[in-house]
Amino acid sequence: MSVTTRFAPSPTGFLHLGHAASALFAWRQARAVPDGRFLLRLEDIDPTRCRPAYAEAIRHDLTWLGLTWDGPVRVQSEHLEAYRAALDRLAAEGLLYPCFCTRADILREVADSATAPHAPDGSLVYPGTCRALSPAARGDRIAAGERFALRLDMVAALVRAGRLTFRELGQGTIACDPERFGDVVLGRKDAPASYHLCVTHDDALQGVTLVTRGADLRPATDIHRLLQVLMGWPEPVYAHHGLLLDAEGRRLAKRDKAATLRSMREAGMTAASVLALASAGLGMG
Repeated sequence: MSVTTRFAPSPTGFLHLGHAASALFAWRQARAVPDGRFLLRLEDIDPTRCRPAYAEAIRHDLTWLGLTWDGPVRVQSEHLEAYRAALDRLAAEGLLYPCFCTRADILREVADSATAPHAPDGSLVYPGTCRALSPAARGDRIAAGERFALRLDMVAALVRAGRLTFRELGQGTIACDPERFGDVVLGRKDAPASYHLCVTHDDALQGVTLVTRGADLRPATDIHRLLQVLMGWPEPVYAHHGLLLDAEGRRLAKRDKAATLRSMREAGMTAASVLALASAGLGMG
């Protein structure tokens, strides 16, 4: 059976060794089978952080490494209408609601509660303040120009979807628990659609059969499986690889100024040596 994988970085900085490892992992999965496909997607829906120069650098770095991709590069910012259509469909089915709470509002409400539950990604679970607003109240506030985010009504969504699982390569079927994330944001004014919505939409559209990504994103699979069921999108298999760490045991990250592939190249390192480091970091030899 053929395999389609993808590497989907956000062009918010130059790629580092951790990115190279993630791309290599996906590329090897695709190239290991006849007719396997390795796709490149640029997840650039955040206009405040993404830059064209970084997008071009991503293409250049992958080409230098020899990790060639199949077909055109999908650039998410060019397809905002498609994500809006998906949001409109969820709204029409009564699964979205506008949330007018600011970050300060949420922190204040959580502080007043007996407990402050956190989602697996460390964020506070939204207490559902705006879920109970009447349609008239929502309409009045939108008409008044109040900023709002679109949240998924988790209770209603789970009633619709039922029991959820995902398949992890080499591990079998694993139960999902998206409820622990609460009513997640799927869209807002400064980012027309969330990572969760865009990534599941594009994986379905592009025929991705094996989603490969770092283990830090494994909890998000619960949300993605929920959206796949709600939207009737195909279920891929997942493979979450280990993370490359720095000398202090922290995950390599742009915000921590991890050494970039660009700087490694300028320092005289060859593509083969960088790939060897990435492969060793993944424990793939």
